[in-house]
Amino acid sequence: MPIADYFSPDYPNARERFRAAAERAGARLNRYLLPERLGPQGESLSIDVARLGPDNATDALVVLSGTHGVEGFGGAGCQVGFLIDRLYEALPSSGCALLVHAVNPHGFAWLRRVNEDNVDLNRNFIDFSQPPSSAAYESLHDWLVPTDWEGAARASADAALQQHIAEHGMRAFQQALTAGQYTRPEGLFYGGTARTWSAQTLGQLLREQLPDGVRRVAVLDLHTGLGPTAYGEPILIPCARGDLARARAWFGCEVRSLVAEESANITGEKAVAAELEGTLARGFQEALPKTEITFIGLEFGTRQVTDVLTALRADHWVHARAPRDAVRSAAAQRLMRAAFYCETPAWQAAVYGRTADFVFRTCRALAQPA
Repeated sequence: MPIADYFSPDYPNARERFRAAAERAGARLNRYLLPERLGPQGESLSIDVARLGPDNATDALVVLSGTHGVEGFGGAGCQVGFLIDRLYEALPSSGCALLVHAVNPHGFAWLRRVNEDNVDLNRNFIDFSQPPSSAAYESLHDWLVPTDWEGAARASADAALQQHIAEHGMRAFQQALTAGQYTRPEGLFYGGTARTWSAQTLGQLLREQLPDGVRRVAVLDLHTGLGPTAYGEPILIPCARGDLARARAWFGCEVRSLVAEESANITGEKAVAAELEGTLARGFQEALPKTEITFIGLEFGTRQVTDVLTALRADHWVHARAPRDAVRSAAAQRLMRAAFYCETPAWQAAVYGRTADFVFRTCRALAQPA
């Protein structure tokens, strides 16, 4: 089967292909339905989970897609390839595989990066009694989501953002924008006020689907929208001291840490993503407190960062200012899909090949004694 056929044009097709491939592989399938929400075609929305391997496994490889909804096109295609090409056969006898399809099914179906409540799941795992400061984001919000998407208001907002970048630098702008904010429910990178359904369900399925005796878990969380086109930068999201050294022993020095100082101290280079709190890695820690977790985000580039930011702003502007405007909603959806998914055979092959490479590297690492 051509690699392009692993990928799907929309969420319903992606889910169907995933489940069909899992059934053919002999995986155990489970479905977690999102209550009271439907997709644009009236379809149910769900997190679907496929597990392969022995019940007494002590090591596990977990592959996530769709943490950020619309980014699921790439990740879901790689999961289908994992099943069709039987990549799980590279696991040691002590290992099992858990594929979690569409962590954020609502965002995947509706072509949004956030969930049904405008929450970014990778900013949602915090202590809500003590949320991080949102001051840096607050200084940008009115420019990011202006009163109007056209005309003088938009032009003024764009100019203000460019001036901010000129004064503070792109890295500082990225940190202020993407680190996560907890004061503007209609804004970008909003972390919410409580754990979302997806966050709660992730913890539930990890406890239910992974063997009780699992000692090591390696996570590949597949993302799109940042960095060089189709490269797949491996970003460690640390769970404990020593994680970066272990990740570099497994995957080599190309691994960057989400903690900038930790990464720069070794290589002098920082990860393509900004530092942030509330990531899914914390959810894994909470669900599996006695387990060694190596959490890698693979970040595959798509378009220029300016195109991605424009799509995100358009999406949030529509939902904040014109939610009933069908024409503008459709235009924003087209921008989002194009920003986070390159529907070309070359991009698909590169993304799948890079993911498969990291699967094999992970399997080799898990075959070594802990």
